[in-house]
Amino acid sequence: MPEVIFNGPAGRLEGRYQPSKEKSAPIAIILHPHPQFGGTMNNQVVYQLFYMFQKRGFTTLRFNFRGIGRSQGEFDHGAGELSDAASALDWVQSLHPDSKSCWVAGYSFGAWIGMQLLMRRPEIEGFMSIAPQPNIYDFSFLAPCPSSGLIINGDSDKVAPEKDVNGLVEKLKTQKGILITHKVVPGANHFFNGQVDTLLGECEDYLDRRLNGELVPEPAAKRIR
Repeated sequence: MPEVIFNGPAGRLEGRYQPSKEKSAPIAIILHPHPQFGGTMNNQVVYQLFYMFQKRGFTTLRFNFRGIGRSQGEFDHGAGELSDAASALDWVQSLHPDSKSCWVAGYSFGAWIGMQLLMRRPEIEGFMSIAPQPNIYDFSFLAPCPSSGLIINGDSDKVAPEKDVNGLVEKLKTQKGILITHKVVPGANHFFNGQVDTLLGECEDYLDRRLNGELVPEPAAKRIR
């Protein structure tokens, strides 16, 4: 898995990149948890998600947000990190101009950044938001959410309480033209201690079903003239 350094808005960014053998393969970008609370691209969940997409033929990138590892710059409370993510996607797309679609997967803080990236990039056709924190971060920009995706959390998460995640899911589920799949890992905390395999199993199942053409939103009802 090649180590890569590419240019970001605040200097160089460090990543791990695995190109697909297929020129037109979809791209997957994996976004790590909060930089100020130990989040890096080597987080176990981020690492496993990277391999999950890679095994399914995606061109895959995970990277360190600014100020982490060998990535230059300083923490910027989300705004700069969103620019980092956009630059990361630009960089992969510059190497794979035939790739037409993209997925974004984010964990915790990374889920918030990933959902913002989703709003700005119409080529993102699927997302995974793992342990998002609507109790801390504002998700009201998802109006409307442009793509179907998976939201997954633990029912023992004290950092992102279940009731707050449920509120976000219910809000998104009212939107037409997309399908939000919500999974809860019983007994899991915010870090999925001892439950990473269960989490990955749910993510794999969701991705495989999407790639098989399942989990398609119902078409909008036709108006009677």
